[in-house]
Amino acid sequence: MLPFTTDQFFQLFESYNRTIWPVHIVGYGLAGFVLWAILTNRYWNWRAASGVLSLLWLWNGIAYHLAFFTSINPVAYGFAILFVAQGLLFFASALSERGPYFVVGKDWRTAIALATITYALIIYGVLGSLAGHGWPRAPVFGVAPCPTTIFTFGVLMLAGPSVPGWLAAFPIVWALIGSTAAVLLGVPEDLGLLVSASIFLATSRRRLN
Repeated sequence: MLPFTTDQFFQLFESYNRTIWPVHIVGYGLAGFVLWAILTNRYWNWRAASGVLSLLWLWNGIAYHLAFFTSINPVAYGFAILFVAQGLLFFASALSERGPYFVVGKDWRTAIALATITYALIIYGVLGSLAGHGWPRAPVFGVAPCPTTIFTFGVLMLAGPSVPGWLAAFPIVWALIGSTAAVLLGVPEDLGLLVSASIFLATSRRRLN
């Protein structure tokens, strides 16, 4: 049993979205910057992606989980720690001299990664609206944990020649936790968490280090 109702969950998102608007636009702008850096093969694209992902995970940990979600779910304090820790890991990766680089080519892995990113940025929200919880009650990319995690998997799929396994552990944990909302709270778009995590593991298991 959850310590909150479905209506409380979506009311929380409505209050959260109205409070932080227009930060959502900044999130999409940062995602566009990351995609531009990756697709144009900038030599600093890993630092850019890691830096942006660090900001997104820290925001979700502090602004969403800690400042809002804890008001209806005490377990969210633990979620906040998980997201802040992941944000710090991405920050450390951005400063590392030996980070991987991004490999974008005309292959199936690139296609799947870009499809995953598209799902997080666009399709996730469309499915939410079709399920009856559109704006302002909708979880939105960049400022909500689940679409941000799906986007993270898509970005990490493009990393090569190896992927730091320690950067994927917490997103996988959240995929298992967050996907329960698909069933318990009627958020079918969150099934994308399990799908993207599974695809990431299937496409990257030989490259994890």
